[in-house]
Amino acid sequence: MKSELQALLFDVDGTLADTEDVHRQAFNEAFKAAGLDWVWSPERYHELLIVTGGKERIRHYMQQQPGVELPPDVDEFIAALHAHKTSIYVSKMTEGQVPLRPGVDRLIREARAKGLRLAIVTTTTPANVSALFKHSFGGHEDDWFEVVAAGSIVPHKKPAPDIYNHVLEKMGLSAAECLALEDSENGLQAARAAGVDALITVNPYTDRQDFSAAAAVLDHLGDPGNPCHLLQGRVQPGAFVDTEYLRRLHTACQEN
Repeated sequence: MKSELQALLFDVDGTLADTEDVHRQAFNEAFKAAGLDWVWSPERYHELLIVTGGKERIRHYMQQQPGVELPPDVDEFIAALHAHKTSIYVSKMTEGQVPLRPGVDRLIREARAKGLRLAIVTTTTPANVSALFKHSFGGHEDDWFEVVAAGSIVPHKKPAPDIYNHVLEKMGLSAAECLALEDSENGLQAARAAGVDALITVNPYTDRQDFSAAAAVLDHLGDPGNPCHLLQGRVQPGAFVDTEYLRRLHTACQEN
């Protein structure tokens, strides 16, 4: 039996806003402030994004560096470094350095008006989510989304399905009643492992990843005067993604 689309599940970094390079800059500023000579170039950060979660990314980087001695209190060291990085990132957000991607504001407002339920499904820290919504929507994310699942709320981060399973349970929905919006291969794998079909909007940090399991891949969601383009998939949107397109895409996934 086919299920109707009931909810949209949104990733944050790279999906709602082009945040990744601002995150990279914040990491580098935190490293410098801590007296470290680490510098993550765009190319290096592109490689590091295979690891989800900021603290996990720092740990992975430290383990990959020859001659780097891990401090005895490595967990505390990483947590403090990441906390400073987060404060720098939030400051950049409040300064308006992280605009929403094309179509995001329009689609979220339309989806709410059309009665679709909304949730956040992200590995970024809750403070980053709050900063984005305060700056971009003038309110708290809880005012817009029924469930906000962020950071270390589950044991295993993407590409594990834990955070999607958590949101489905909280909303009382089946995977077949939802559609995920993601930007990365890790996010796609997490959604599909939970049984949720996904629409991908790529960005410069993810456009070379494998999205063969996606329902559709677009350059962005589009807006009037700024049309989106289908990069992969058979369900063609109009000039921009709206709720009617998402319902058509969801139905096509149900039929396959």
